Amino acid sequence: MGDLELLLPGEADVLVRGLRSFPLREMGSEGWNQQHENLEKLNMQAILDATVSQGEPIQELLVTHGKIPTLVEELIAVEMWKQKVFPVLCRLEDFKPQNTFPIYMVVHHEASIINLLETVFFHKEVCESAEDTILDLVDYCHRKLTLLVARSGHGSLHEDEGSEDSTPMQELQKQAELMEFEIALKALSVLRYITDCVDSLSLSTLSRMLSTHNLPCLLVELLEHSPWSRREGGKLQQFEGGCWQTVAPSKQQKLNKLDGQVWITLYNLLLSPGAQARYCLTSFAKGQLLKLRAFLTDTLLDQLPNLADLQGFLTHLALAETQPPKKDLVLEQIPEIRERLEQENRGKWQAIAKHQLRHVFSPSEQDLRLQARRWAETYRLDVLEAVAPERPRCAYCSAEASKRCSQCQNEWYCCRQCQVKHWEKHGKACVLAAQGDRAK
Repeated sequence: MGDLELLLPGEADVLVRGLRSFPLREMGSEGWNQQHENLEKLNMQAILDATVSQGEPIQELLVTHGKIPTLVEELIAVEMWKQKVFPVLCRLEDFKPQNTFPIYMVVHHEASIINLLETVFFHKEVCESAEDTILDLVDYCHRKLTLLVARSGHGSLHEDEGSEDSTPMQELQKQAELMEFEIALKALSVLRYITDCVDSLSLSTLSRMLSTHNLPCLLVELLEHSPWSRREGGKLQQFEGGCWQTVAPSKQQKLNKLDGQVWITLYNLLLSPGAQARYCLTSFAKGQLLKLRAFLTDTLLDQLPNLADLQGFLTHLALAETQPPKKDLVLEQIPEIRERLEQENRGKWQAIAKHQLRHVFSPSEQDLRLQARRWAETYRLDVLEAVAPERPRCAYCSAEASKRCSQCQNEWYCCRQCQVKHWEKHGKACVLAAQGDRAK
């Protein structure tokens, strides 16, 4: 596994066995925080294993111990917490935390889980081990991609739109919004891996993707809006590696990784025999899908030759008669996790927020220092650098960075000027992290 092994095989086995679902009320509690740290360690180890190509022990453990359904349930639970409880917390007048990092950990939990699922869902057996929760995961991905399409109509988000007068909670809300964009992109990858197994999916899952959500038409919308691309100052930028990067003119014809995910997902959904038998090509669906012909250029076909089959399918579709919507009576499974959580907690959102205000998100200075020490132990810098997709970027201007904050060792900068400009935002976290290191 290499010199940067984060977890020994026995440790990883213990952590995976211990994964469990938490009630919304307990999110941010001591036991929940311990599991969050364990998930981060599993996440980093899974990425490290995939990077060095020496087996996938984390994926194997998750399948062996049947923990994929647990991860899906935790993913949907924290999504619901962010939608129902987090806004109530932000509105509470008596909630003025000195440090928002404990809440940030809960907000970040969704990103941690979807990142782990993206890493392990590459393997077909992981999709199969999700069992009935695959329906809940498909619904989750559909929600995220729908938000992505809706957001693309309002312009792209900018990382530096903060205000000097904003409160810590307002800053946290802005960070959560930026994180939501990255989560949606991860959900796209997970959906693509699910469709790689399309011929072995249940009829209920196929019906959910093709009839209930009409994912092919949603994917056409994604290609049209391309929310991961934007123009800034006349230059093309694409979101890659966690930040917006300017694309050199000589590389603008190269297929973007996220566009590639959409094309592969469309290919899987439209050309697999099982999906073709289930998809009703109405006049609306036909009109939407034929928009794809404008994107299928020779340059794209050179990069993804399999799309020639999709081009042939669209040529045939243009001449084919449309089908009326099917009205078959079908008994099928429906997702259960989100509906169950909604029923269990309906009318309790305010009470959950107030409970967490008093018992979870108002830690003492000593508790904060202890948590800072544990976070420093969890996020090992040598491992983070090993799994990073590229060289570090400046925390202020996003340029390639070579200088690290000497106090906390967590942030990177390209020059002294950027570090000074970023200090107002970075200062509190820097001091807390440094205290945690000294407390070891």
